[in-house]
Amino acid sequence: MKDNIAMKNRKLTISDEQMARETQRFLVLVYAWMSFALVVTGLTAYLIASSPGMIHDFSNNRMMMAGLCIFEVAIVVILVGGIKKMAEETAVLLFIAYSILNGFTLSVIFMVFTEESIATAFFVTAGTFAFMSAFGYLTKFDLTAFGNLLFMGLLGLVLATFINLHYQNDEVTWIATYFGVVLFIALIAYDTQKIKKMVVIGNEGTEEEKKEAIVGALTLYLDFINLFLKFLNIFGKRK
Repeated sequence: MKDNIAMKNRKLTISDEQMARETQRFLVLVYAWMSFALVVTGLTAYLIASSPGMIHDFSNNRMMMAGLCIFEVAIVVILVGGIKKMAEETAVLLFIAYSILNGFTLSVIFMVFTEESIATAFFVTAGTFAFMSAFGYLTKFDLTAFGNLLFMGLLGLVLATFINLHYQNDEVTWIATYFGVVLFIALIAYDTQKIKKMVVIGNEGTEEEKKEAIVGALTLYLDFINLFLKFLNIFGKRK
């Protein structure tokens, strides 16, 4: 009887260790894709901004800007909603395409803010992201209980931002900025924990795992970019 109990405990220990290894390996894959996307976006934005003629023509073409934004939203919807049905190669191409397109739209920040303040906002964002992602990974508290609240907060932020595009109210802008900082800081921890729970033992190296990693990377990438833009509004020095 004691031998049976000891054997069961040993199996449970091995299972826990395997789960920890699988989780760490999966998250490394997610962070690798996310980092790759950030590099692609940053390089694209910098290259566009380095060409005075290109950045001027691009920033003054509102139809193109609006079209790119709509296309970006469409890619996110397709990736998140149809990832299970598409091939791995298609998911990778869409993810890279989104990173490049976002680089185009973000290139305009180089016209508005100094490079020093952009760098400051980036490093503040990176530090905050690292801390909150580690918290989301390590905490034993179940953050999924806040999922609906965070979603409603995100929806409210999007609506307030779009409405304020018409009214251009400075007070609403700053309220939305600081609320956005708090919201995306919380989302980083929440999404990290959610991605951690996506791990499936024995799924290592499969196409399904790679596609799940891309979706996880896209989620954290969006959290990072949005937090960066909020911090840029706070710390950014205009030219």
